[in-house]
Amino acid sequence: MSELINNSAERKARLKELILRLHKGESEESVRKDLLETLSSIPYGEVVEVEQELIREGLPEEEVLRLCDAHSAVLKGNVDLSNVVAVPPGHPVDIMRMENLELKKTTAMAFGIIKQIAASDDSKLPSLVLQLHSILNSLYDVDKHYLRKEYLLFPFLEKHEITGPPKVMWGKHDEIREQLKGSIEIVQTKDIKKDEFLAAADMIIKPALIAVDEMVIKEEEILLPMSLEKLNEREWTQISQQSLEFGFCLYDPPVIWSPEGSEKSELEQMQTISGNIQLPTGSFKIEELLAILNSLPIDMTFVDKNDKVKYFSQSAERVFQRNRAILNRDVRHCHPPASAHIVDKIIDDFKSGRQSRAPFWIKMGDKFVHIEYFALRDQNGEYLGVLEVSHDVKKYRDLEGEQRILSYT
Repeated sequence: MSELINNSAERKARLKELILRLHKGESEESVRKDLLETLSSIPYGEVVEVEQELIREGLPEEEVLRLCDAHSAVLKGNVDLSNVVAVPPGHPVDIMRMENLELKKTTAMAFGIIKQIAASDDSKLPSLVLQLHSILNSLYDVDKHYLRKEYLLFPFLEKHEITGPPKVMWGKHDEIREQLKGSIEIVQTKDIKKDEFLAAADMIIKPALIAVDEMVIKEEEILLPMSLEKLNEREWTQISQQSLEFGFCLYDPPVIWSPEGSEKSELEQMQTISGNIQLPTGSFKIEELLAILNSLPIDMTFVDKNDKVKYFSQSAERVFQRNRAILNRDVRHCHPPASAHIVDKIIDDFKSGRQSRAPFWIKMGDKFVHIEYFALRDQNGEYLGVLEVSHDVKKYRDLEGEQRILSYT
């Protein structure tokens, strides 16, 4: 075995050589073997520097993208993370790490369902595929994780002249999005046979799950350590303040980070962004509007014209639990797959103007829940989105006689 390389310049030269060998078509196994024999560990900064050098020297970004998974597999477990800066709870990096934990749990669940399908008889296929459909819908939440990277983190890295890795990673994001969309299309296929499903799973679904897991490794071993080293507190503050606009992925942060490391209430953070809200018939302070919305004995959820969940109320009498992980999620992915076609029909009817309301009522234990969807339109009739209003109406159905205001005590 050759001696370990400790000099940074030699390490980077060796890493570049190994990546170019992949570029020339050599197998990952042989390159990984040489890497393990030559390098004890590679500081994450050097990985980034080598990637950028290759792009500057003329290796097309598309080719670096093609090689991204290959050289990530070669580097897996060999990147030195001993000097990575610790972050407090609620910091953007802490949130991304917690989201990554949830993503890994979700891909593991998906792999488990596929394994069950392979081992089960045909009679269990529909129910198992339905379970997988629900898991894949949840997994597509990774889009919000990627959007925060693309529009909040990457611009700051580019200001620090880190341009190669963000471009390569963004390309991988787009590949993963397409793979997940293709996976969801497969589980939506009616009357699919077991053999057909397993073949499609091998070709599309499993690669999508693997790609999500590999992106987690790229973030944990390269992107996040590098970002912590490059970005300052002011830049992280801006990222933190804008994160809620994009939403969180499978995780609702219990703490909001502030530059001093202390916790801020949601209200305090909102007040740093805006003041009073002026409406045609009056105005509110933010805390007043928040108190009004949360005092109403109903659940309210707003879905915008692009079918993304943008707001939910936090009444003490909520019927259906919500957390901020649903914000910016496609509303179809917030419902069981079996009812997705109904959601599509309601949205289509609202957008076309055929309908403006869709009421339902169901029994839930001792509750009698009324659910109604309202099409929201501006003064010109342009579609703005959907408001879902739910509440337990049992206590109203049980009312008898009268209770006048004068009898209040």
